[in-house]
Amino acid sequence: MPAPPGRLAIDLDAIAGNWLKLCGLAAPAAVAGVVKADAYGLGMDRVTPALRRAGCSLFFVAGLEEGASLRALLPDVEIAVLSAPVEGFQAAYRDYRLLPVLNHAGDLAAWPGEDAVLHIDTGMTRLGLDPADAAALEQRRFRLVMSHLACADEPDHPLNEAQRRLFTELAARFDAPASLANSSGVFLGPGYRFDLARPGMALYGLNPTPGEANPMQPVIRLEARVLQVREAGRPLTVGYGATAEVRAGRRLATVAAGYADGYLRAASPGAGAMLHGREVPLIGRVSMDSIVLDVTGLPPGSVNPGDWAVLIGEGVDADALAEAAGTIGYEILTSLGARYARSYTGGGGSGA
Repeated sequence: MPAPPGRLAIDLDAIAGNWLKLCGLAAPAAVAGVVKADAYGLGMDRVTPALRRAGCSLFFVAGLEEGASLRALLPDVEIAVLSAPVEGFQAAYRDYRLLPVLNHAGDLAAWPGEDAVLHIDTGMTRLGLDPADAAALEQRRFRLVMSHLACADEPDHPLNEAQRRLFTELAARFDAPASLANSSGVFLGPGYRFDLARPGMALYGLNPTPGEANPMQPVIRLEARVLQVREAGRPLTVGYGATAEVRAGRRLATVAAGYADGYLRAASPGAGAMLHGREVPLIGRVSMDSIVLDVTGLPPGSVNPGDWAVLIGEGVDADALAEAAGTIGYEILTSLGARYARSYTGGGGSGA
């Protein structure tokens, strides 16, 4: 089998360690695991058993298909489905023992049982029961009552406190544990943690406290091979649109990763990588299958075809790449392509 052009290493022990750290921070609140979108692109089939071994017993997914897949992996946990319809799919919820998240009056009518999660919209304006409808709802038991913070990554945003106050008032109406905090919400303080926190991005090493040092362990290392190294013998332009100019004498390395692999096109310019322990800048636009790095600052002859450039890892984290691309780390992780050779370490297992 030919050598892959890129490789993605995922540390399952780091994911489990991040969950355990959040458990310590959130205590006495419990901590669930949000594993939607294939565990944020890192592989639900490998991530969820590692979290289960660490002690996680409640998981959140987006849809019924994800819930069914997770049930096959973990027969002994609770699984809540955040955004799937309930009407017409009651049998699927029962067959796979899934907790429907009830988002509107139609969901409430379709699932009268207690084994469900009531979602109240307190300011996200995406999914969830309108606060007035929640206030008018007859007394009823639920497995959990939840809401979702819109601005938790901005600690001083006034909507955080407004949501907390409204949720406190509404959740008290129901005989059920309450959940408000996402990853960043855990760091807003005890008043936001209630009975259960629902972290996602922090589990996977993204920074839940933007502007401060990342309290979470790094989880992934993404590398791609150098394909070609050249020295500009005259002034040249690099890449589509000729947007980058280089002087004669600059040395350039073409690397096998592009937007087809989830290395977002918007990252050019501004992104960088690590080669032989030194940071080097990306130059020109990201192509479908390749990027170009300016390696002039490295010793002549030190970079050669077959070398590995670190795109996410030592010195370059997913949040930094996201910032260069004008997006968030979530999009970076969930965009990582299928062409990378994936390997897993820790978590009670290793190998590809």
